[in-house]
Amino acid sequence: MSTNPSAPGGARPSAPYQAGRAAGRLRTFWQRVTEGIQISDLWTQFQAEARTTYGLYSRDVDWDEVRRGKRWKRPFRAAGALFWAMLMKLSPVRRVILLLAVASLLLFPVHVESDHRSVIFASPGILAPGVLLLFLLIALELADRVTMKRDLEIAREIQRWLVPEKPPAVAGYDIAFLTRAANTVAGDYYDTIPRGAARDSAAQNGHLLLVVADVAGKSVPAAILMATFQASLRAIEATGTPLADLVSGLNAYVCANSQSGLRFITAFFAELEPAAGELRYTGAGHLPALIRRASGEVSELSEGGLPLGIELDEKFPAGRASLAPGDILLIYTDGVVEAVNAQGEEFGRGRLLNALRPCDAANSAAEILSHITHVLDGFVGAAPQHDDLTCMVVRRNRAK
Repeated sequence: MSTNPSAPGGARPSAPYQAGRAAGRLRTFWQRVTEGIQISDLWTQFQAEARTTYGLYSRDVDWDEVRRGKRWKRPFRAAGALFWAMLMKLSPVRRVILLLAVASLLLFPVHVESDHRSVIFASPGILAPGVLLLFLLIALELADRVTMKRDLEIAREIQRWLVPEKPPAVAGYDIAFLTRAANTVAGDYYDTIPRGAARDSAAQNGHLLLVVADVAGKSVPAAILMATFQASLRAIEATGTPLADLVSGLNAYVCANSQSGLRFITAFFAELEPAAGELRYTGAGHLPALIRRASGEVSELSEGGLPLGIELDEKFPAGRASLAPGDILLIYTDGVVEAVNAQGEEFGRGRLLNALRPCDAANSAAEILSHITHVLDGFVGAAPQHDDLTCMVVRRNRAK
């Protein structure tokens, strides 16, 4: 008698039904593990992570020493050097655990002779201690990673408090900004600060200070310096000091905390007078901002000096520009133009200009940013992001 999976009375499900349920559970398990990522994307992600991991360990290898001696020994020397580099990044206790695990897996084979043939294999009972030790090591490292990730998530939330959540409302202008961290926390910074009479009137009757900065380095050290830079900028700006004196004051602060020039900051400062469209600006070792004119021409804002934190007596000459109706100002960090694809090619200034030129006053500032990042993401593909990137777009509206 055939069985019906849905039949009453507790009838036993058929074999095809059981196989279907097992396949469904397997699909559900796979979806949870992979979070729905396609096999091809998983492989691409694995390749990117493998390259990053190899780069982390290979920096600690003396490759000149590896290349010495006979050629056939070099692969073994390279493998040994990479294993040692990995081992030394662990705590002493975990180094011992890893060595015991490797010894358990490699040094206890079982030798069996059968029909004049010699077979070497390891029995599950012998392999079990090594597998358990490796599992213990992974669990310890994962616990550290989870704890560190939680702390970094808190740090990222604090960083978000230090930058504007949304652009200011400025009559006649549309402003948007975007930032992406290479790691959980970033060293890039952006801000829009109403000045003078604009403090209480949404920048309609005063000036607006635009700032984009990039701290040398990445992750936690850069994020800490970025936070102190933000505090210093806000404190100096609150005194109402002119732009040149503000930048000089920030340079003095960064020089005092730069560890002999090891921690410097590139930055671009611009003070906008919205009513007239006048722009007074200076750069501190930063990439020149770009103005895309309504005519389609693109010009650079290149006046400025060295990065903050290099020379205490550095001068920061100011330049002047104007934003006419339909003009677009783009301020960005080097993480944009130095982004690389899987072939190691940089996005570069030329591609950025090509992405900016089609944009015009018919596009909102957010749409312009979206277009630029779409072009950038299409070029980079699945290659890992090696640097923080930040963009700010200021578009002056056309008169209605």
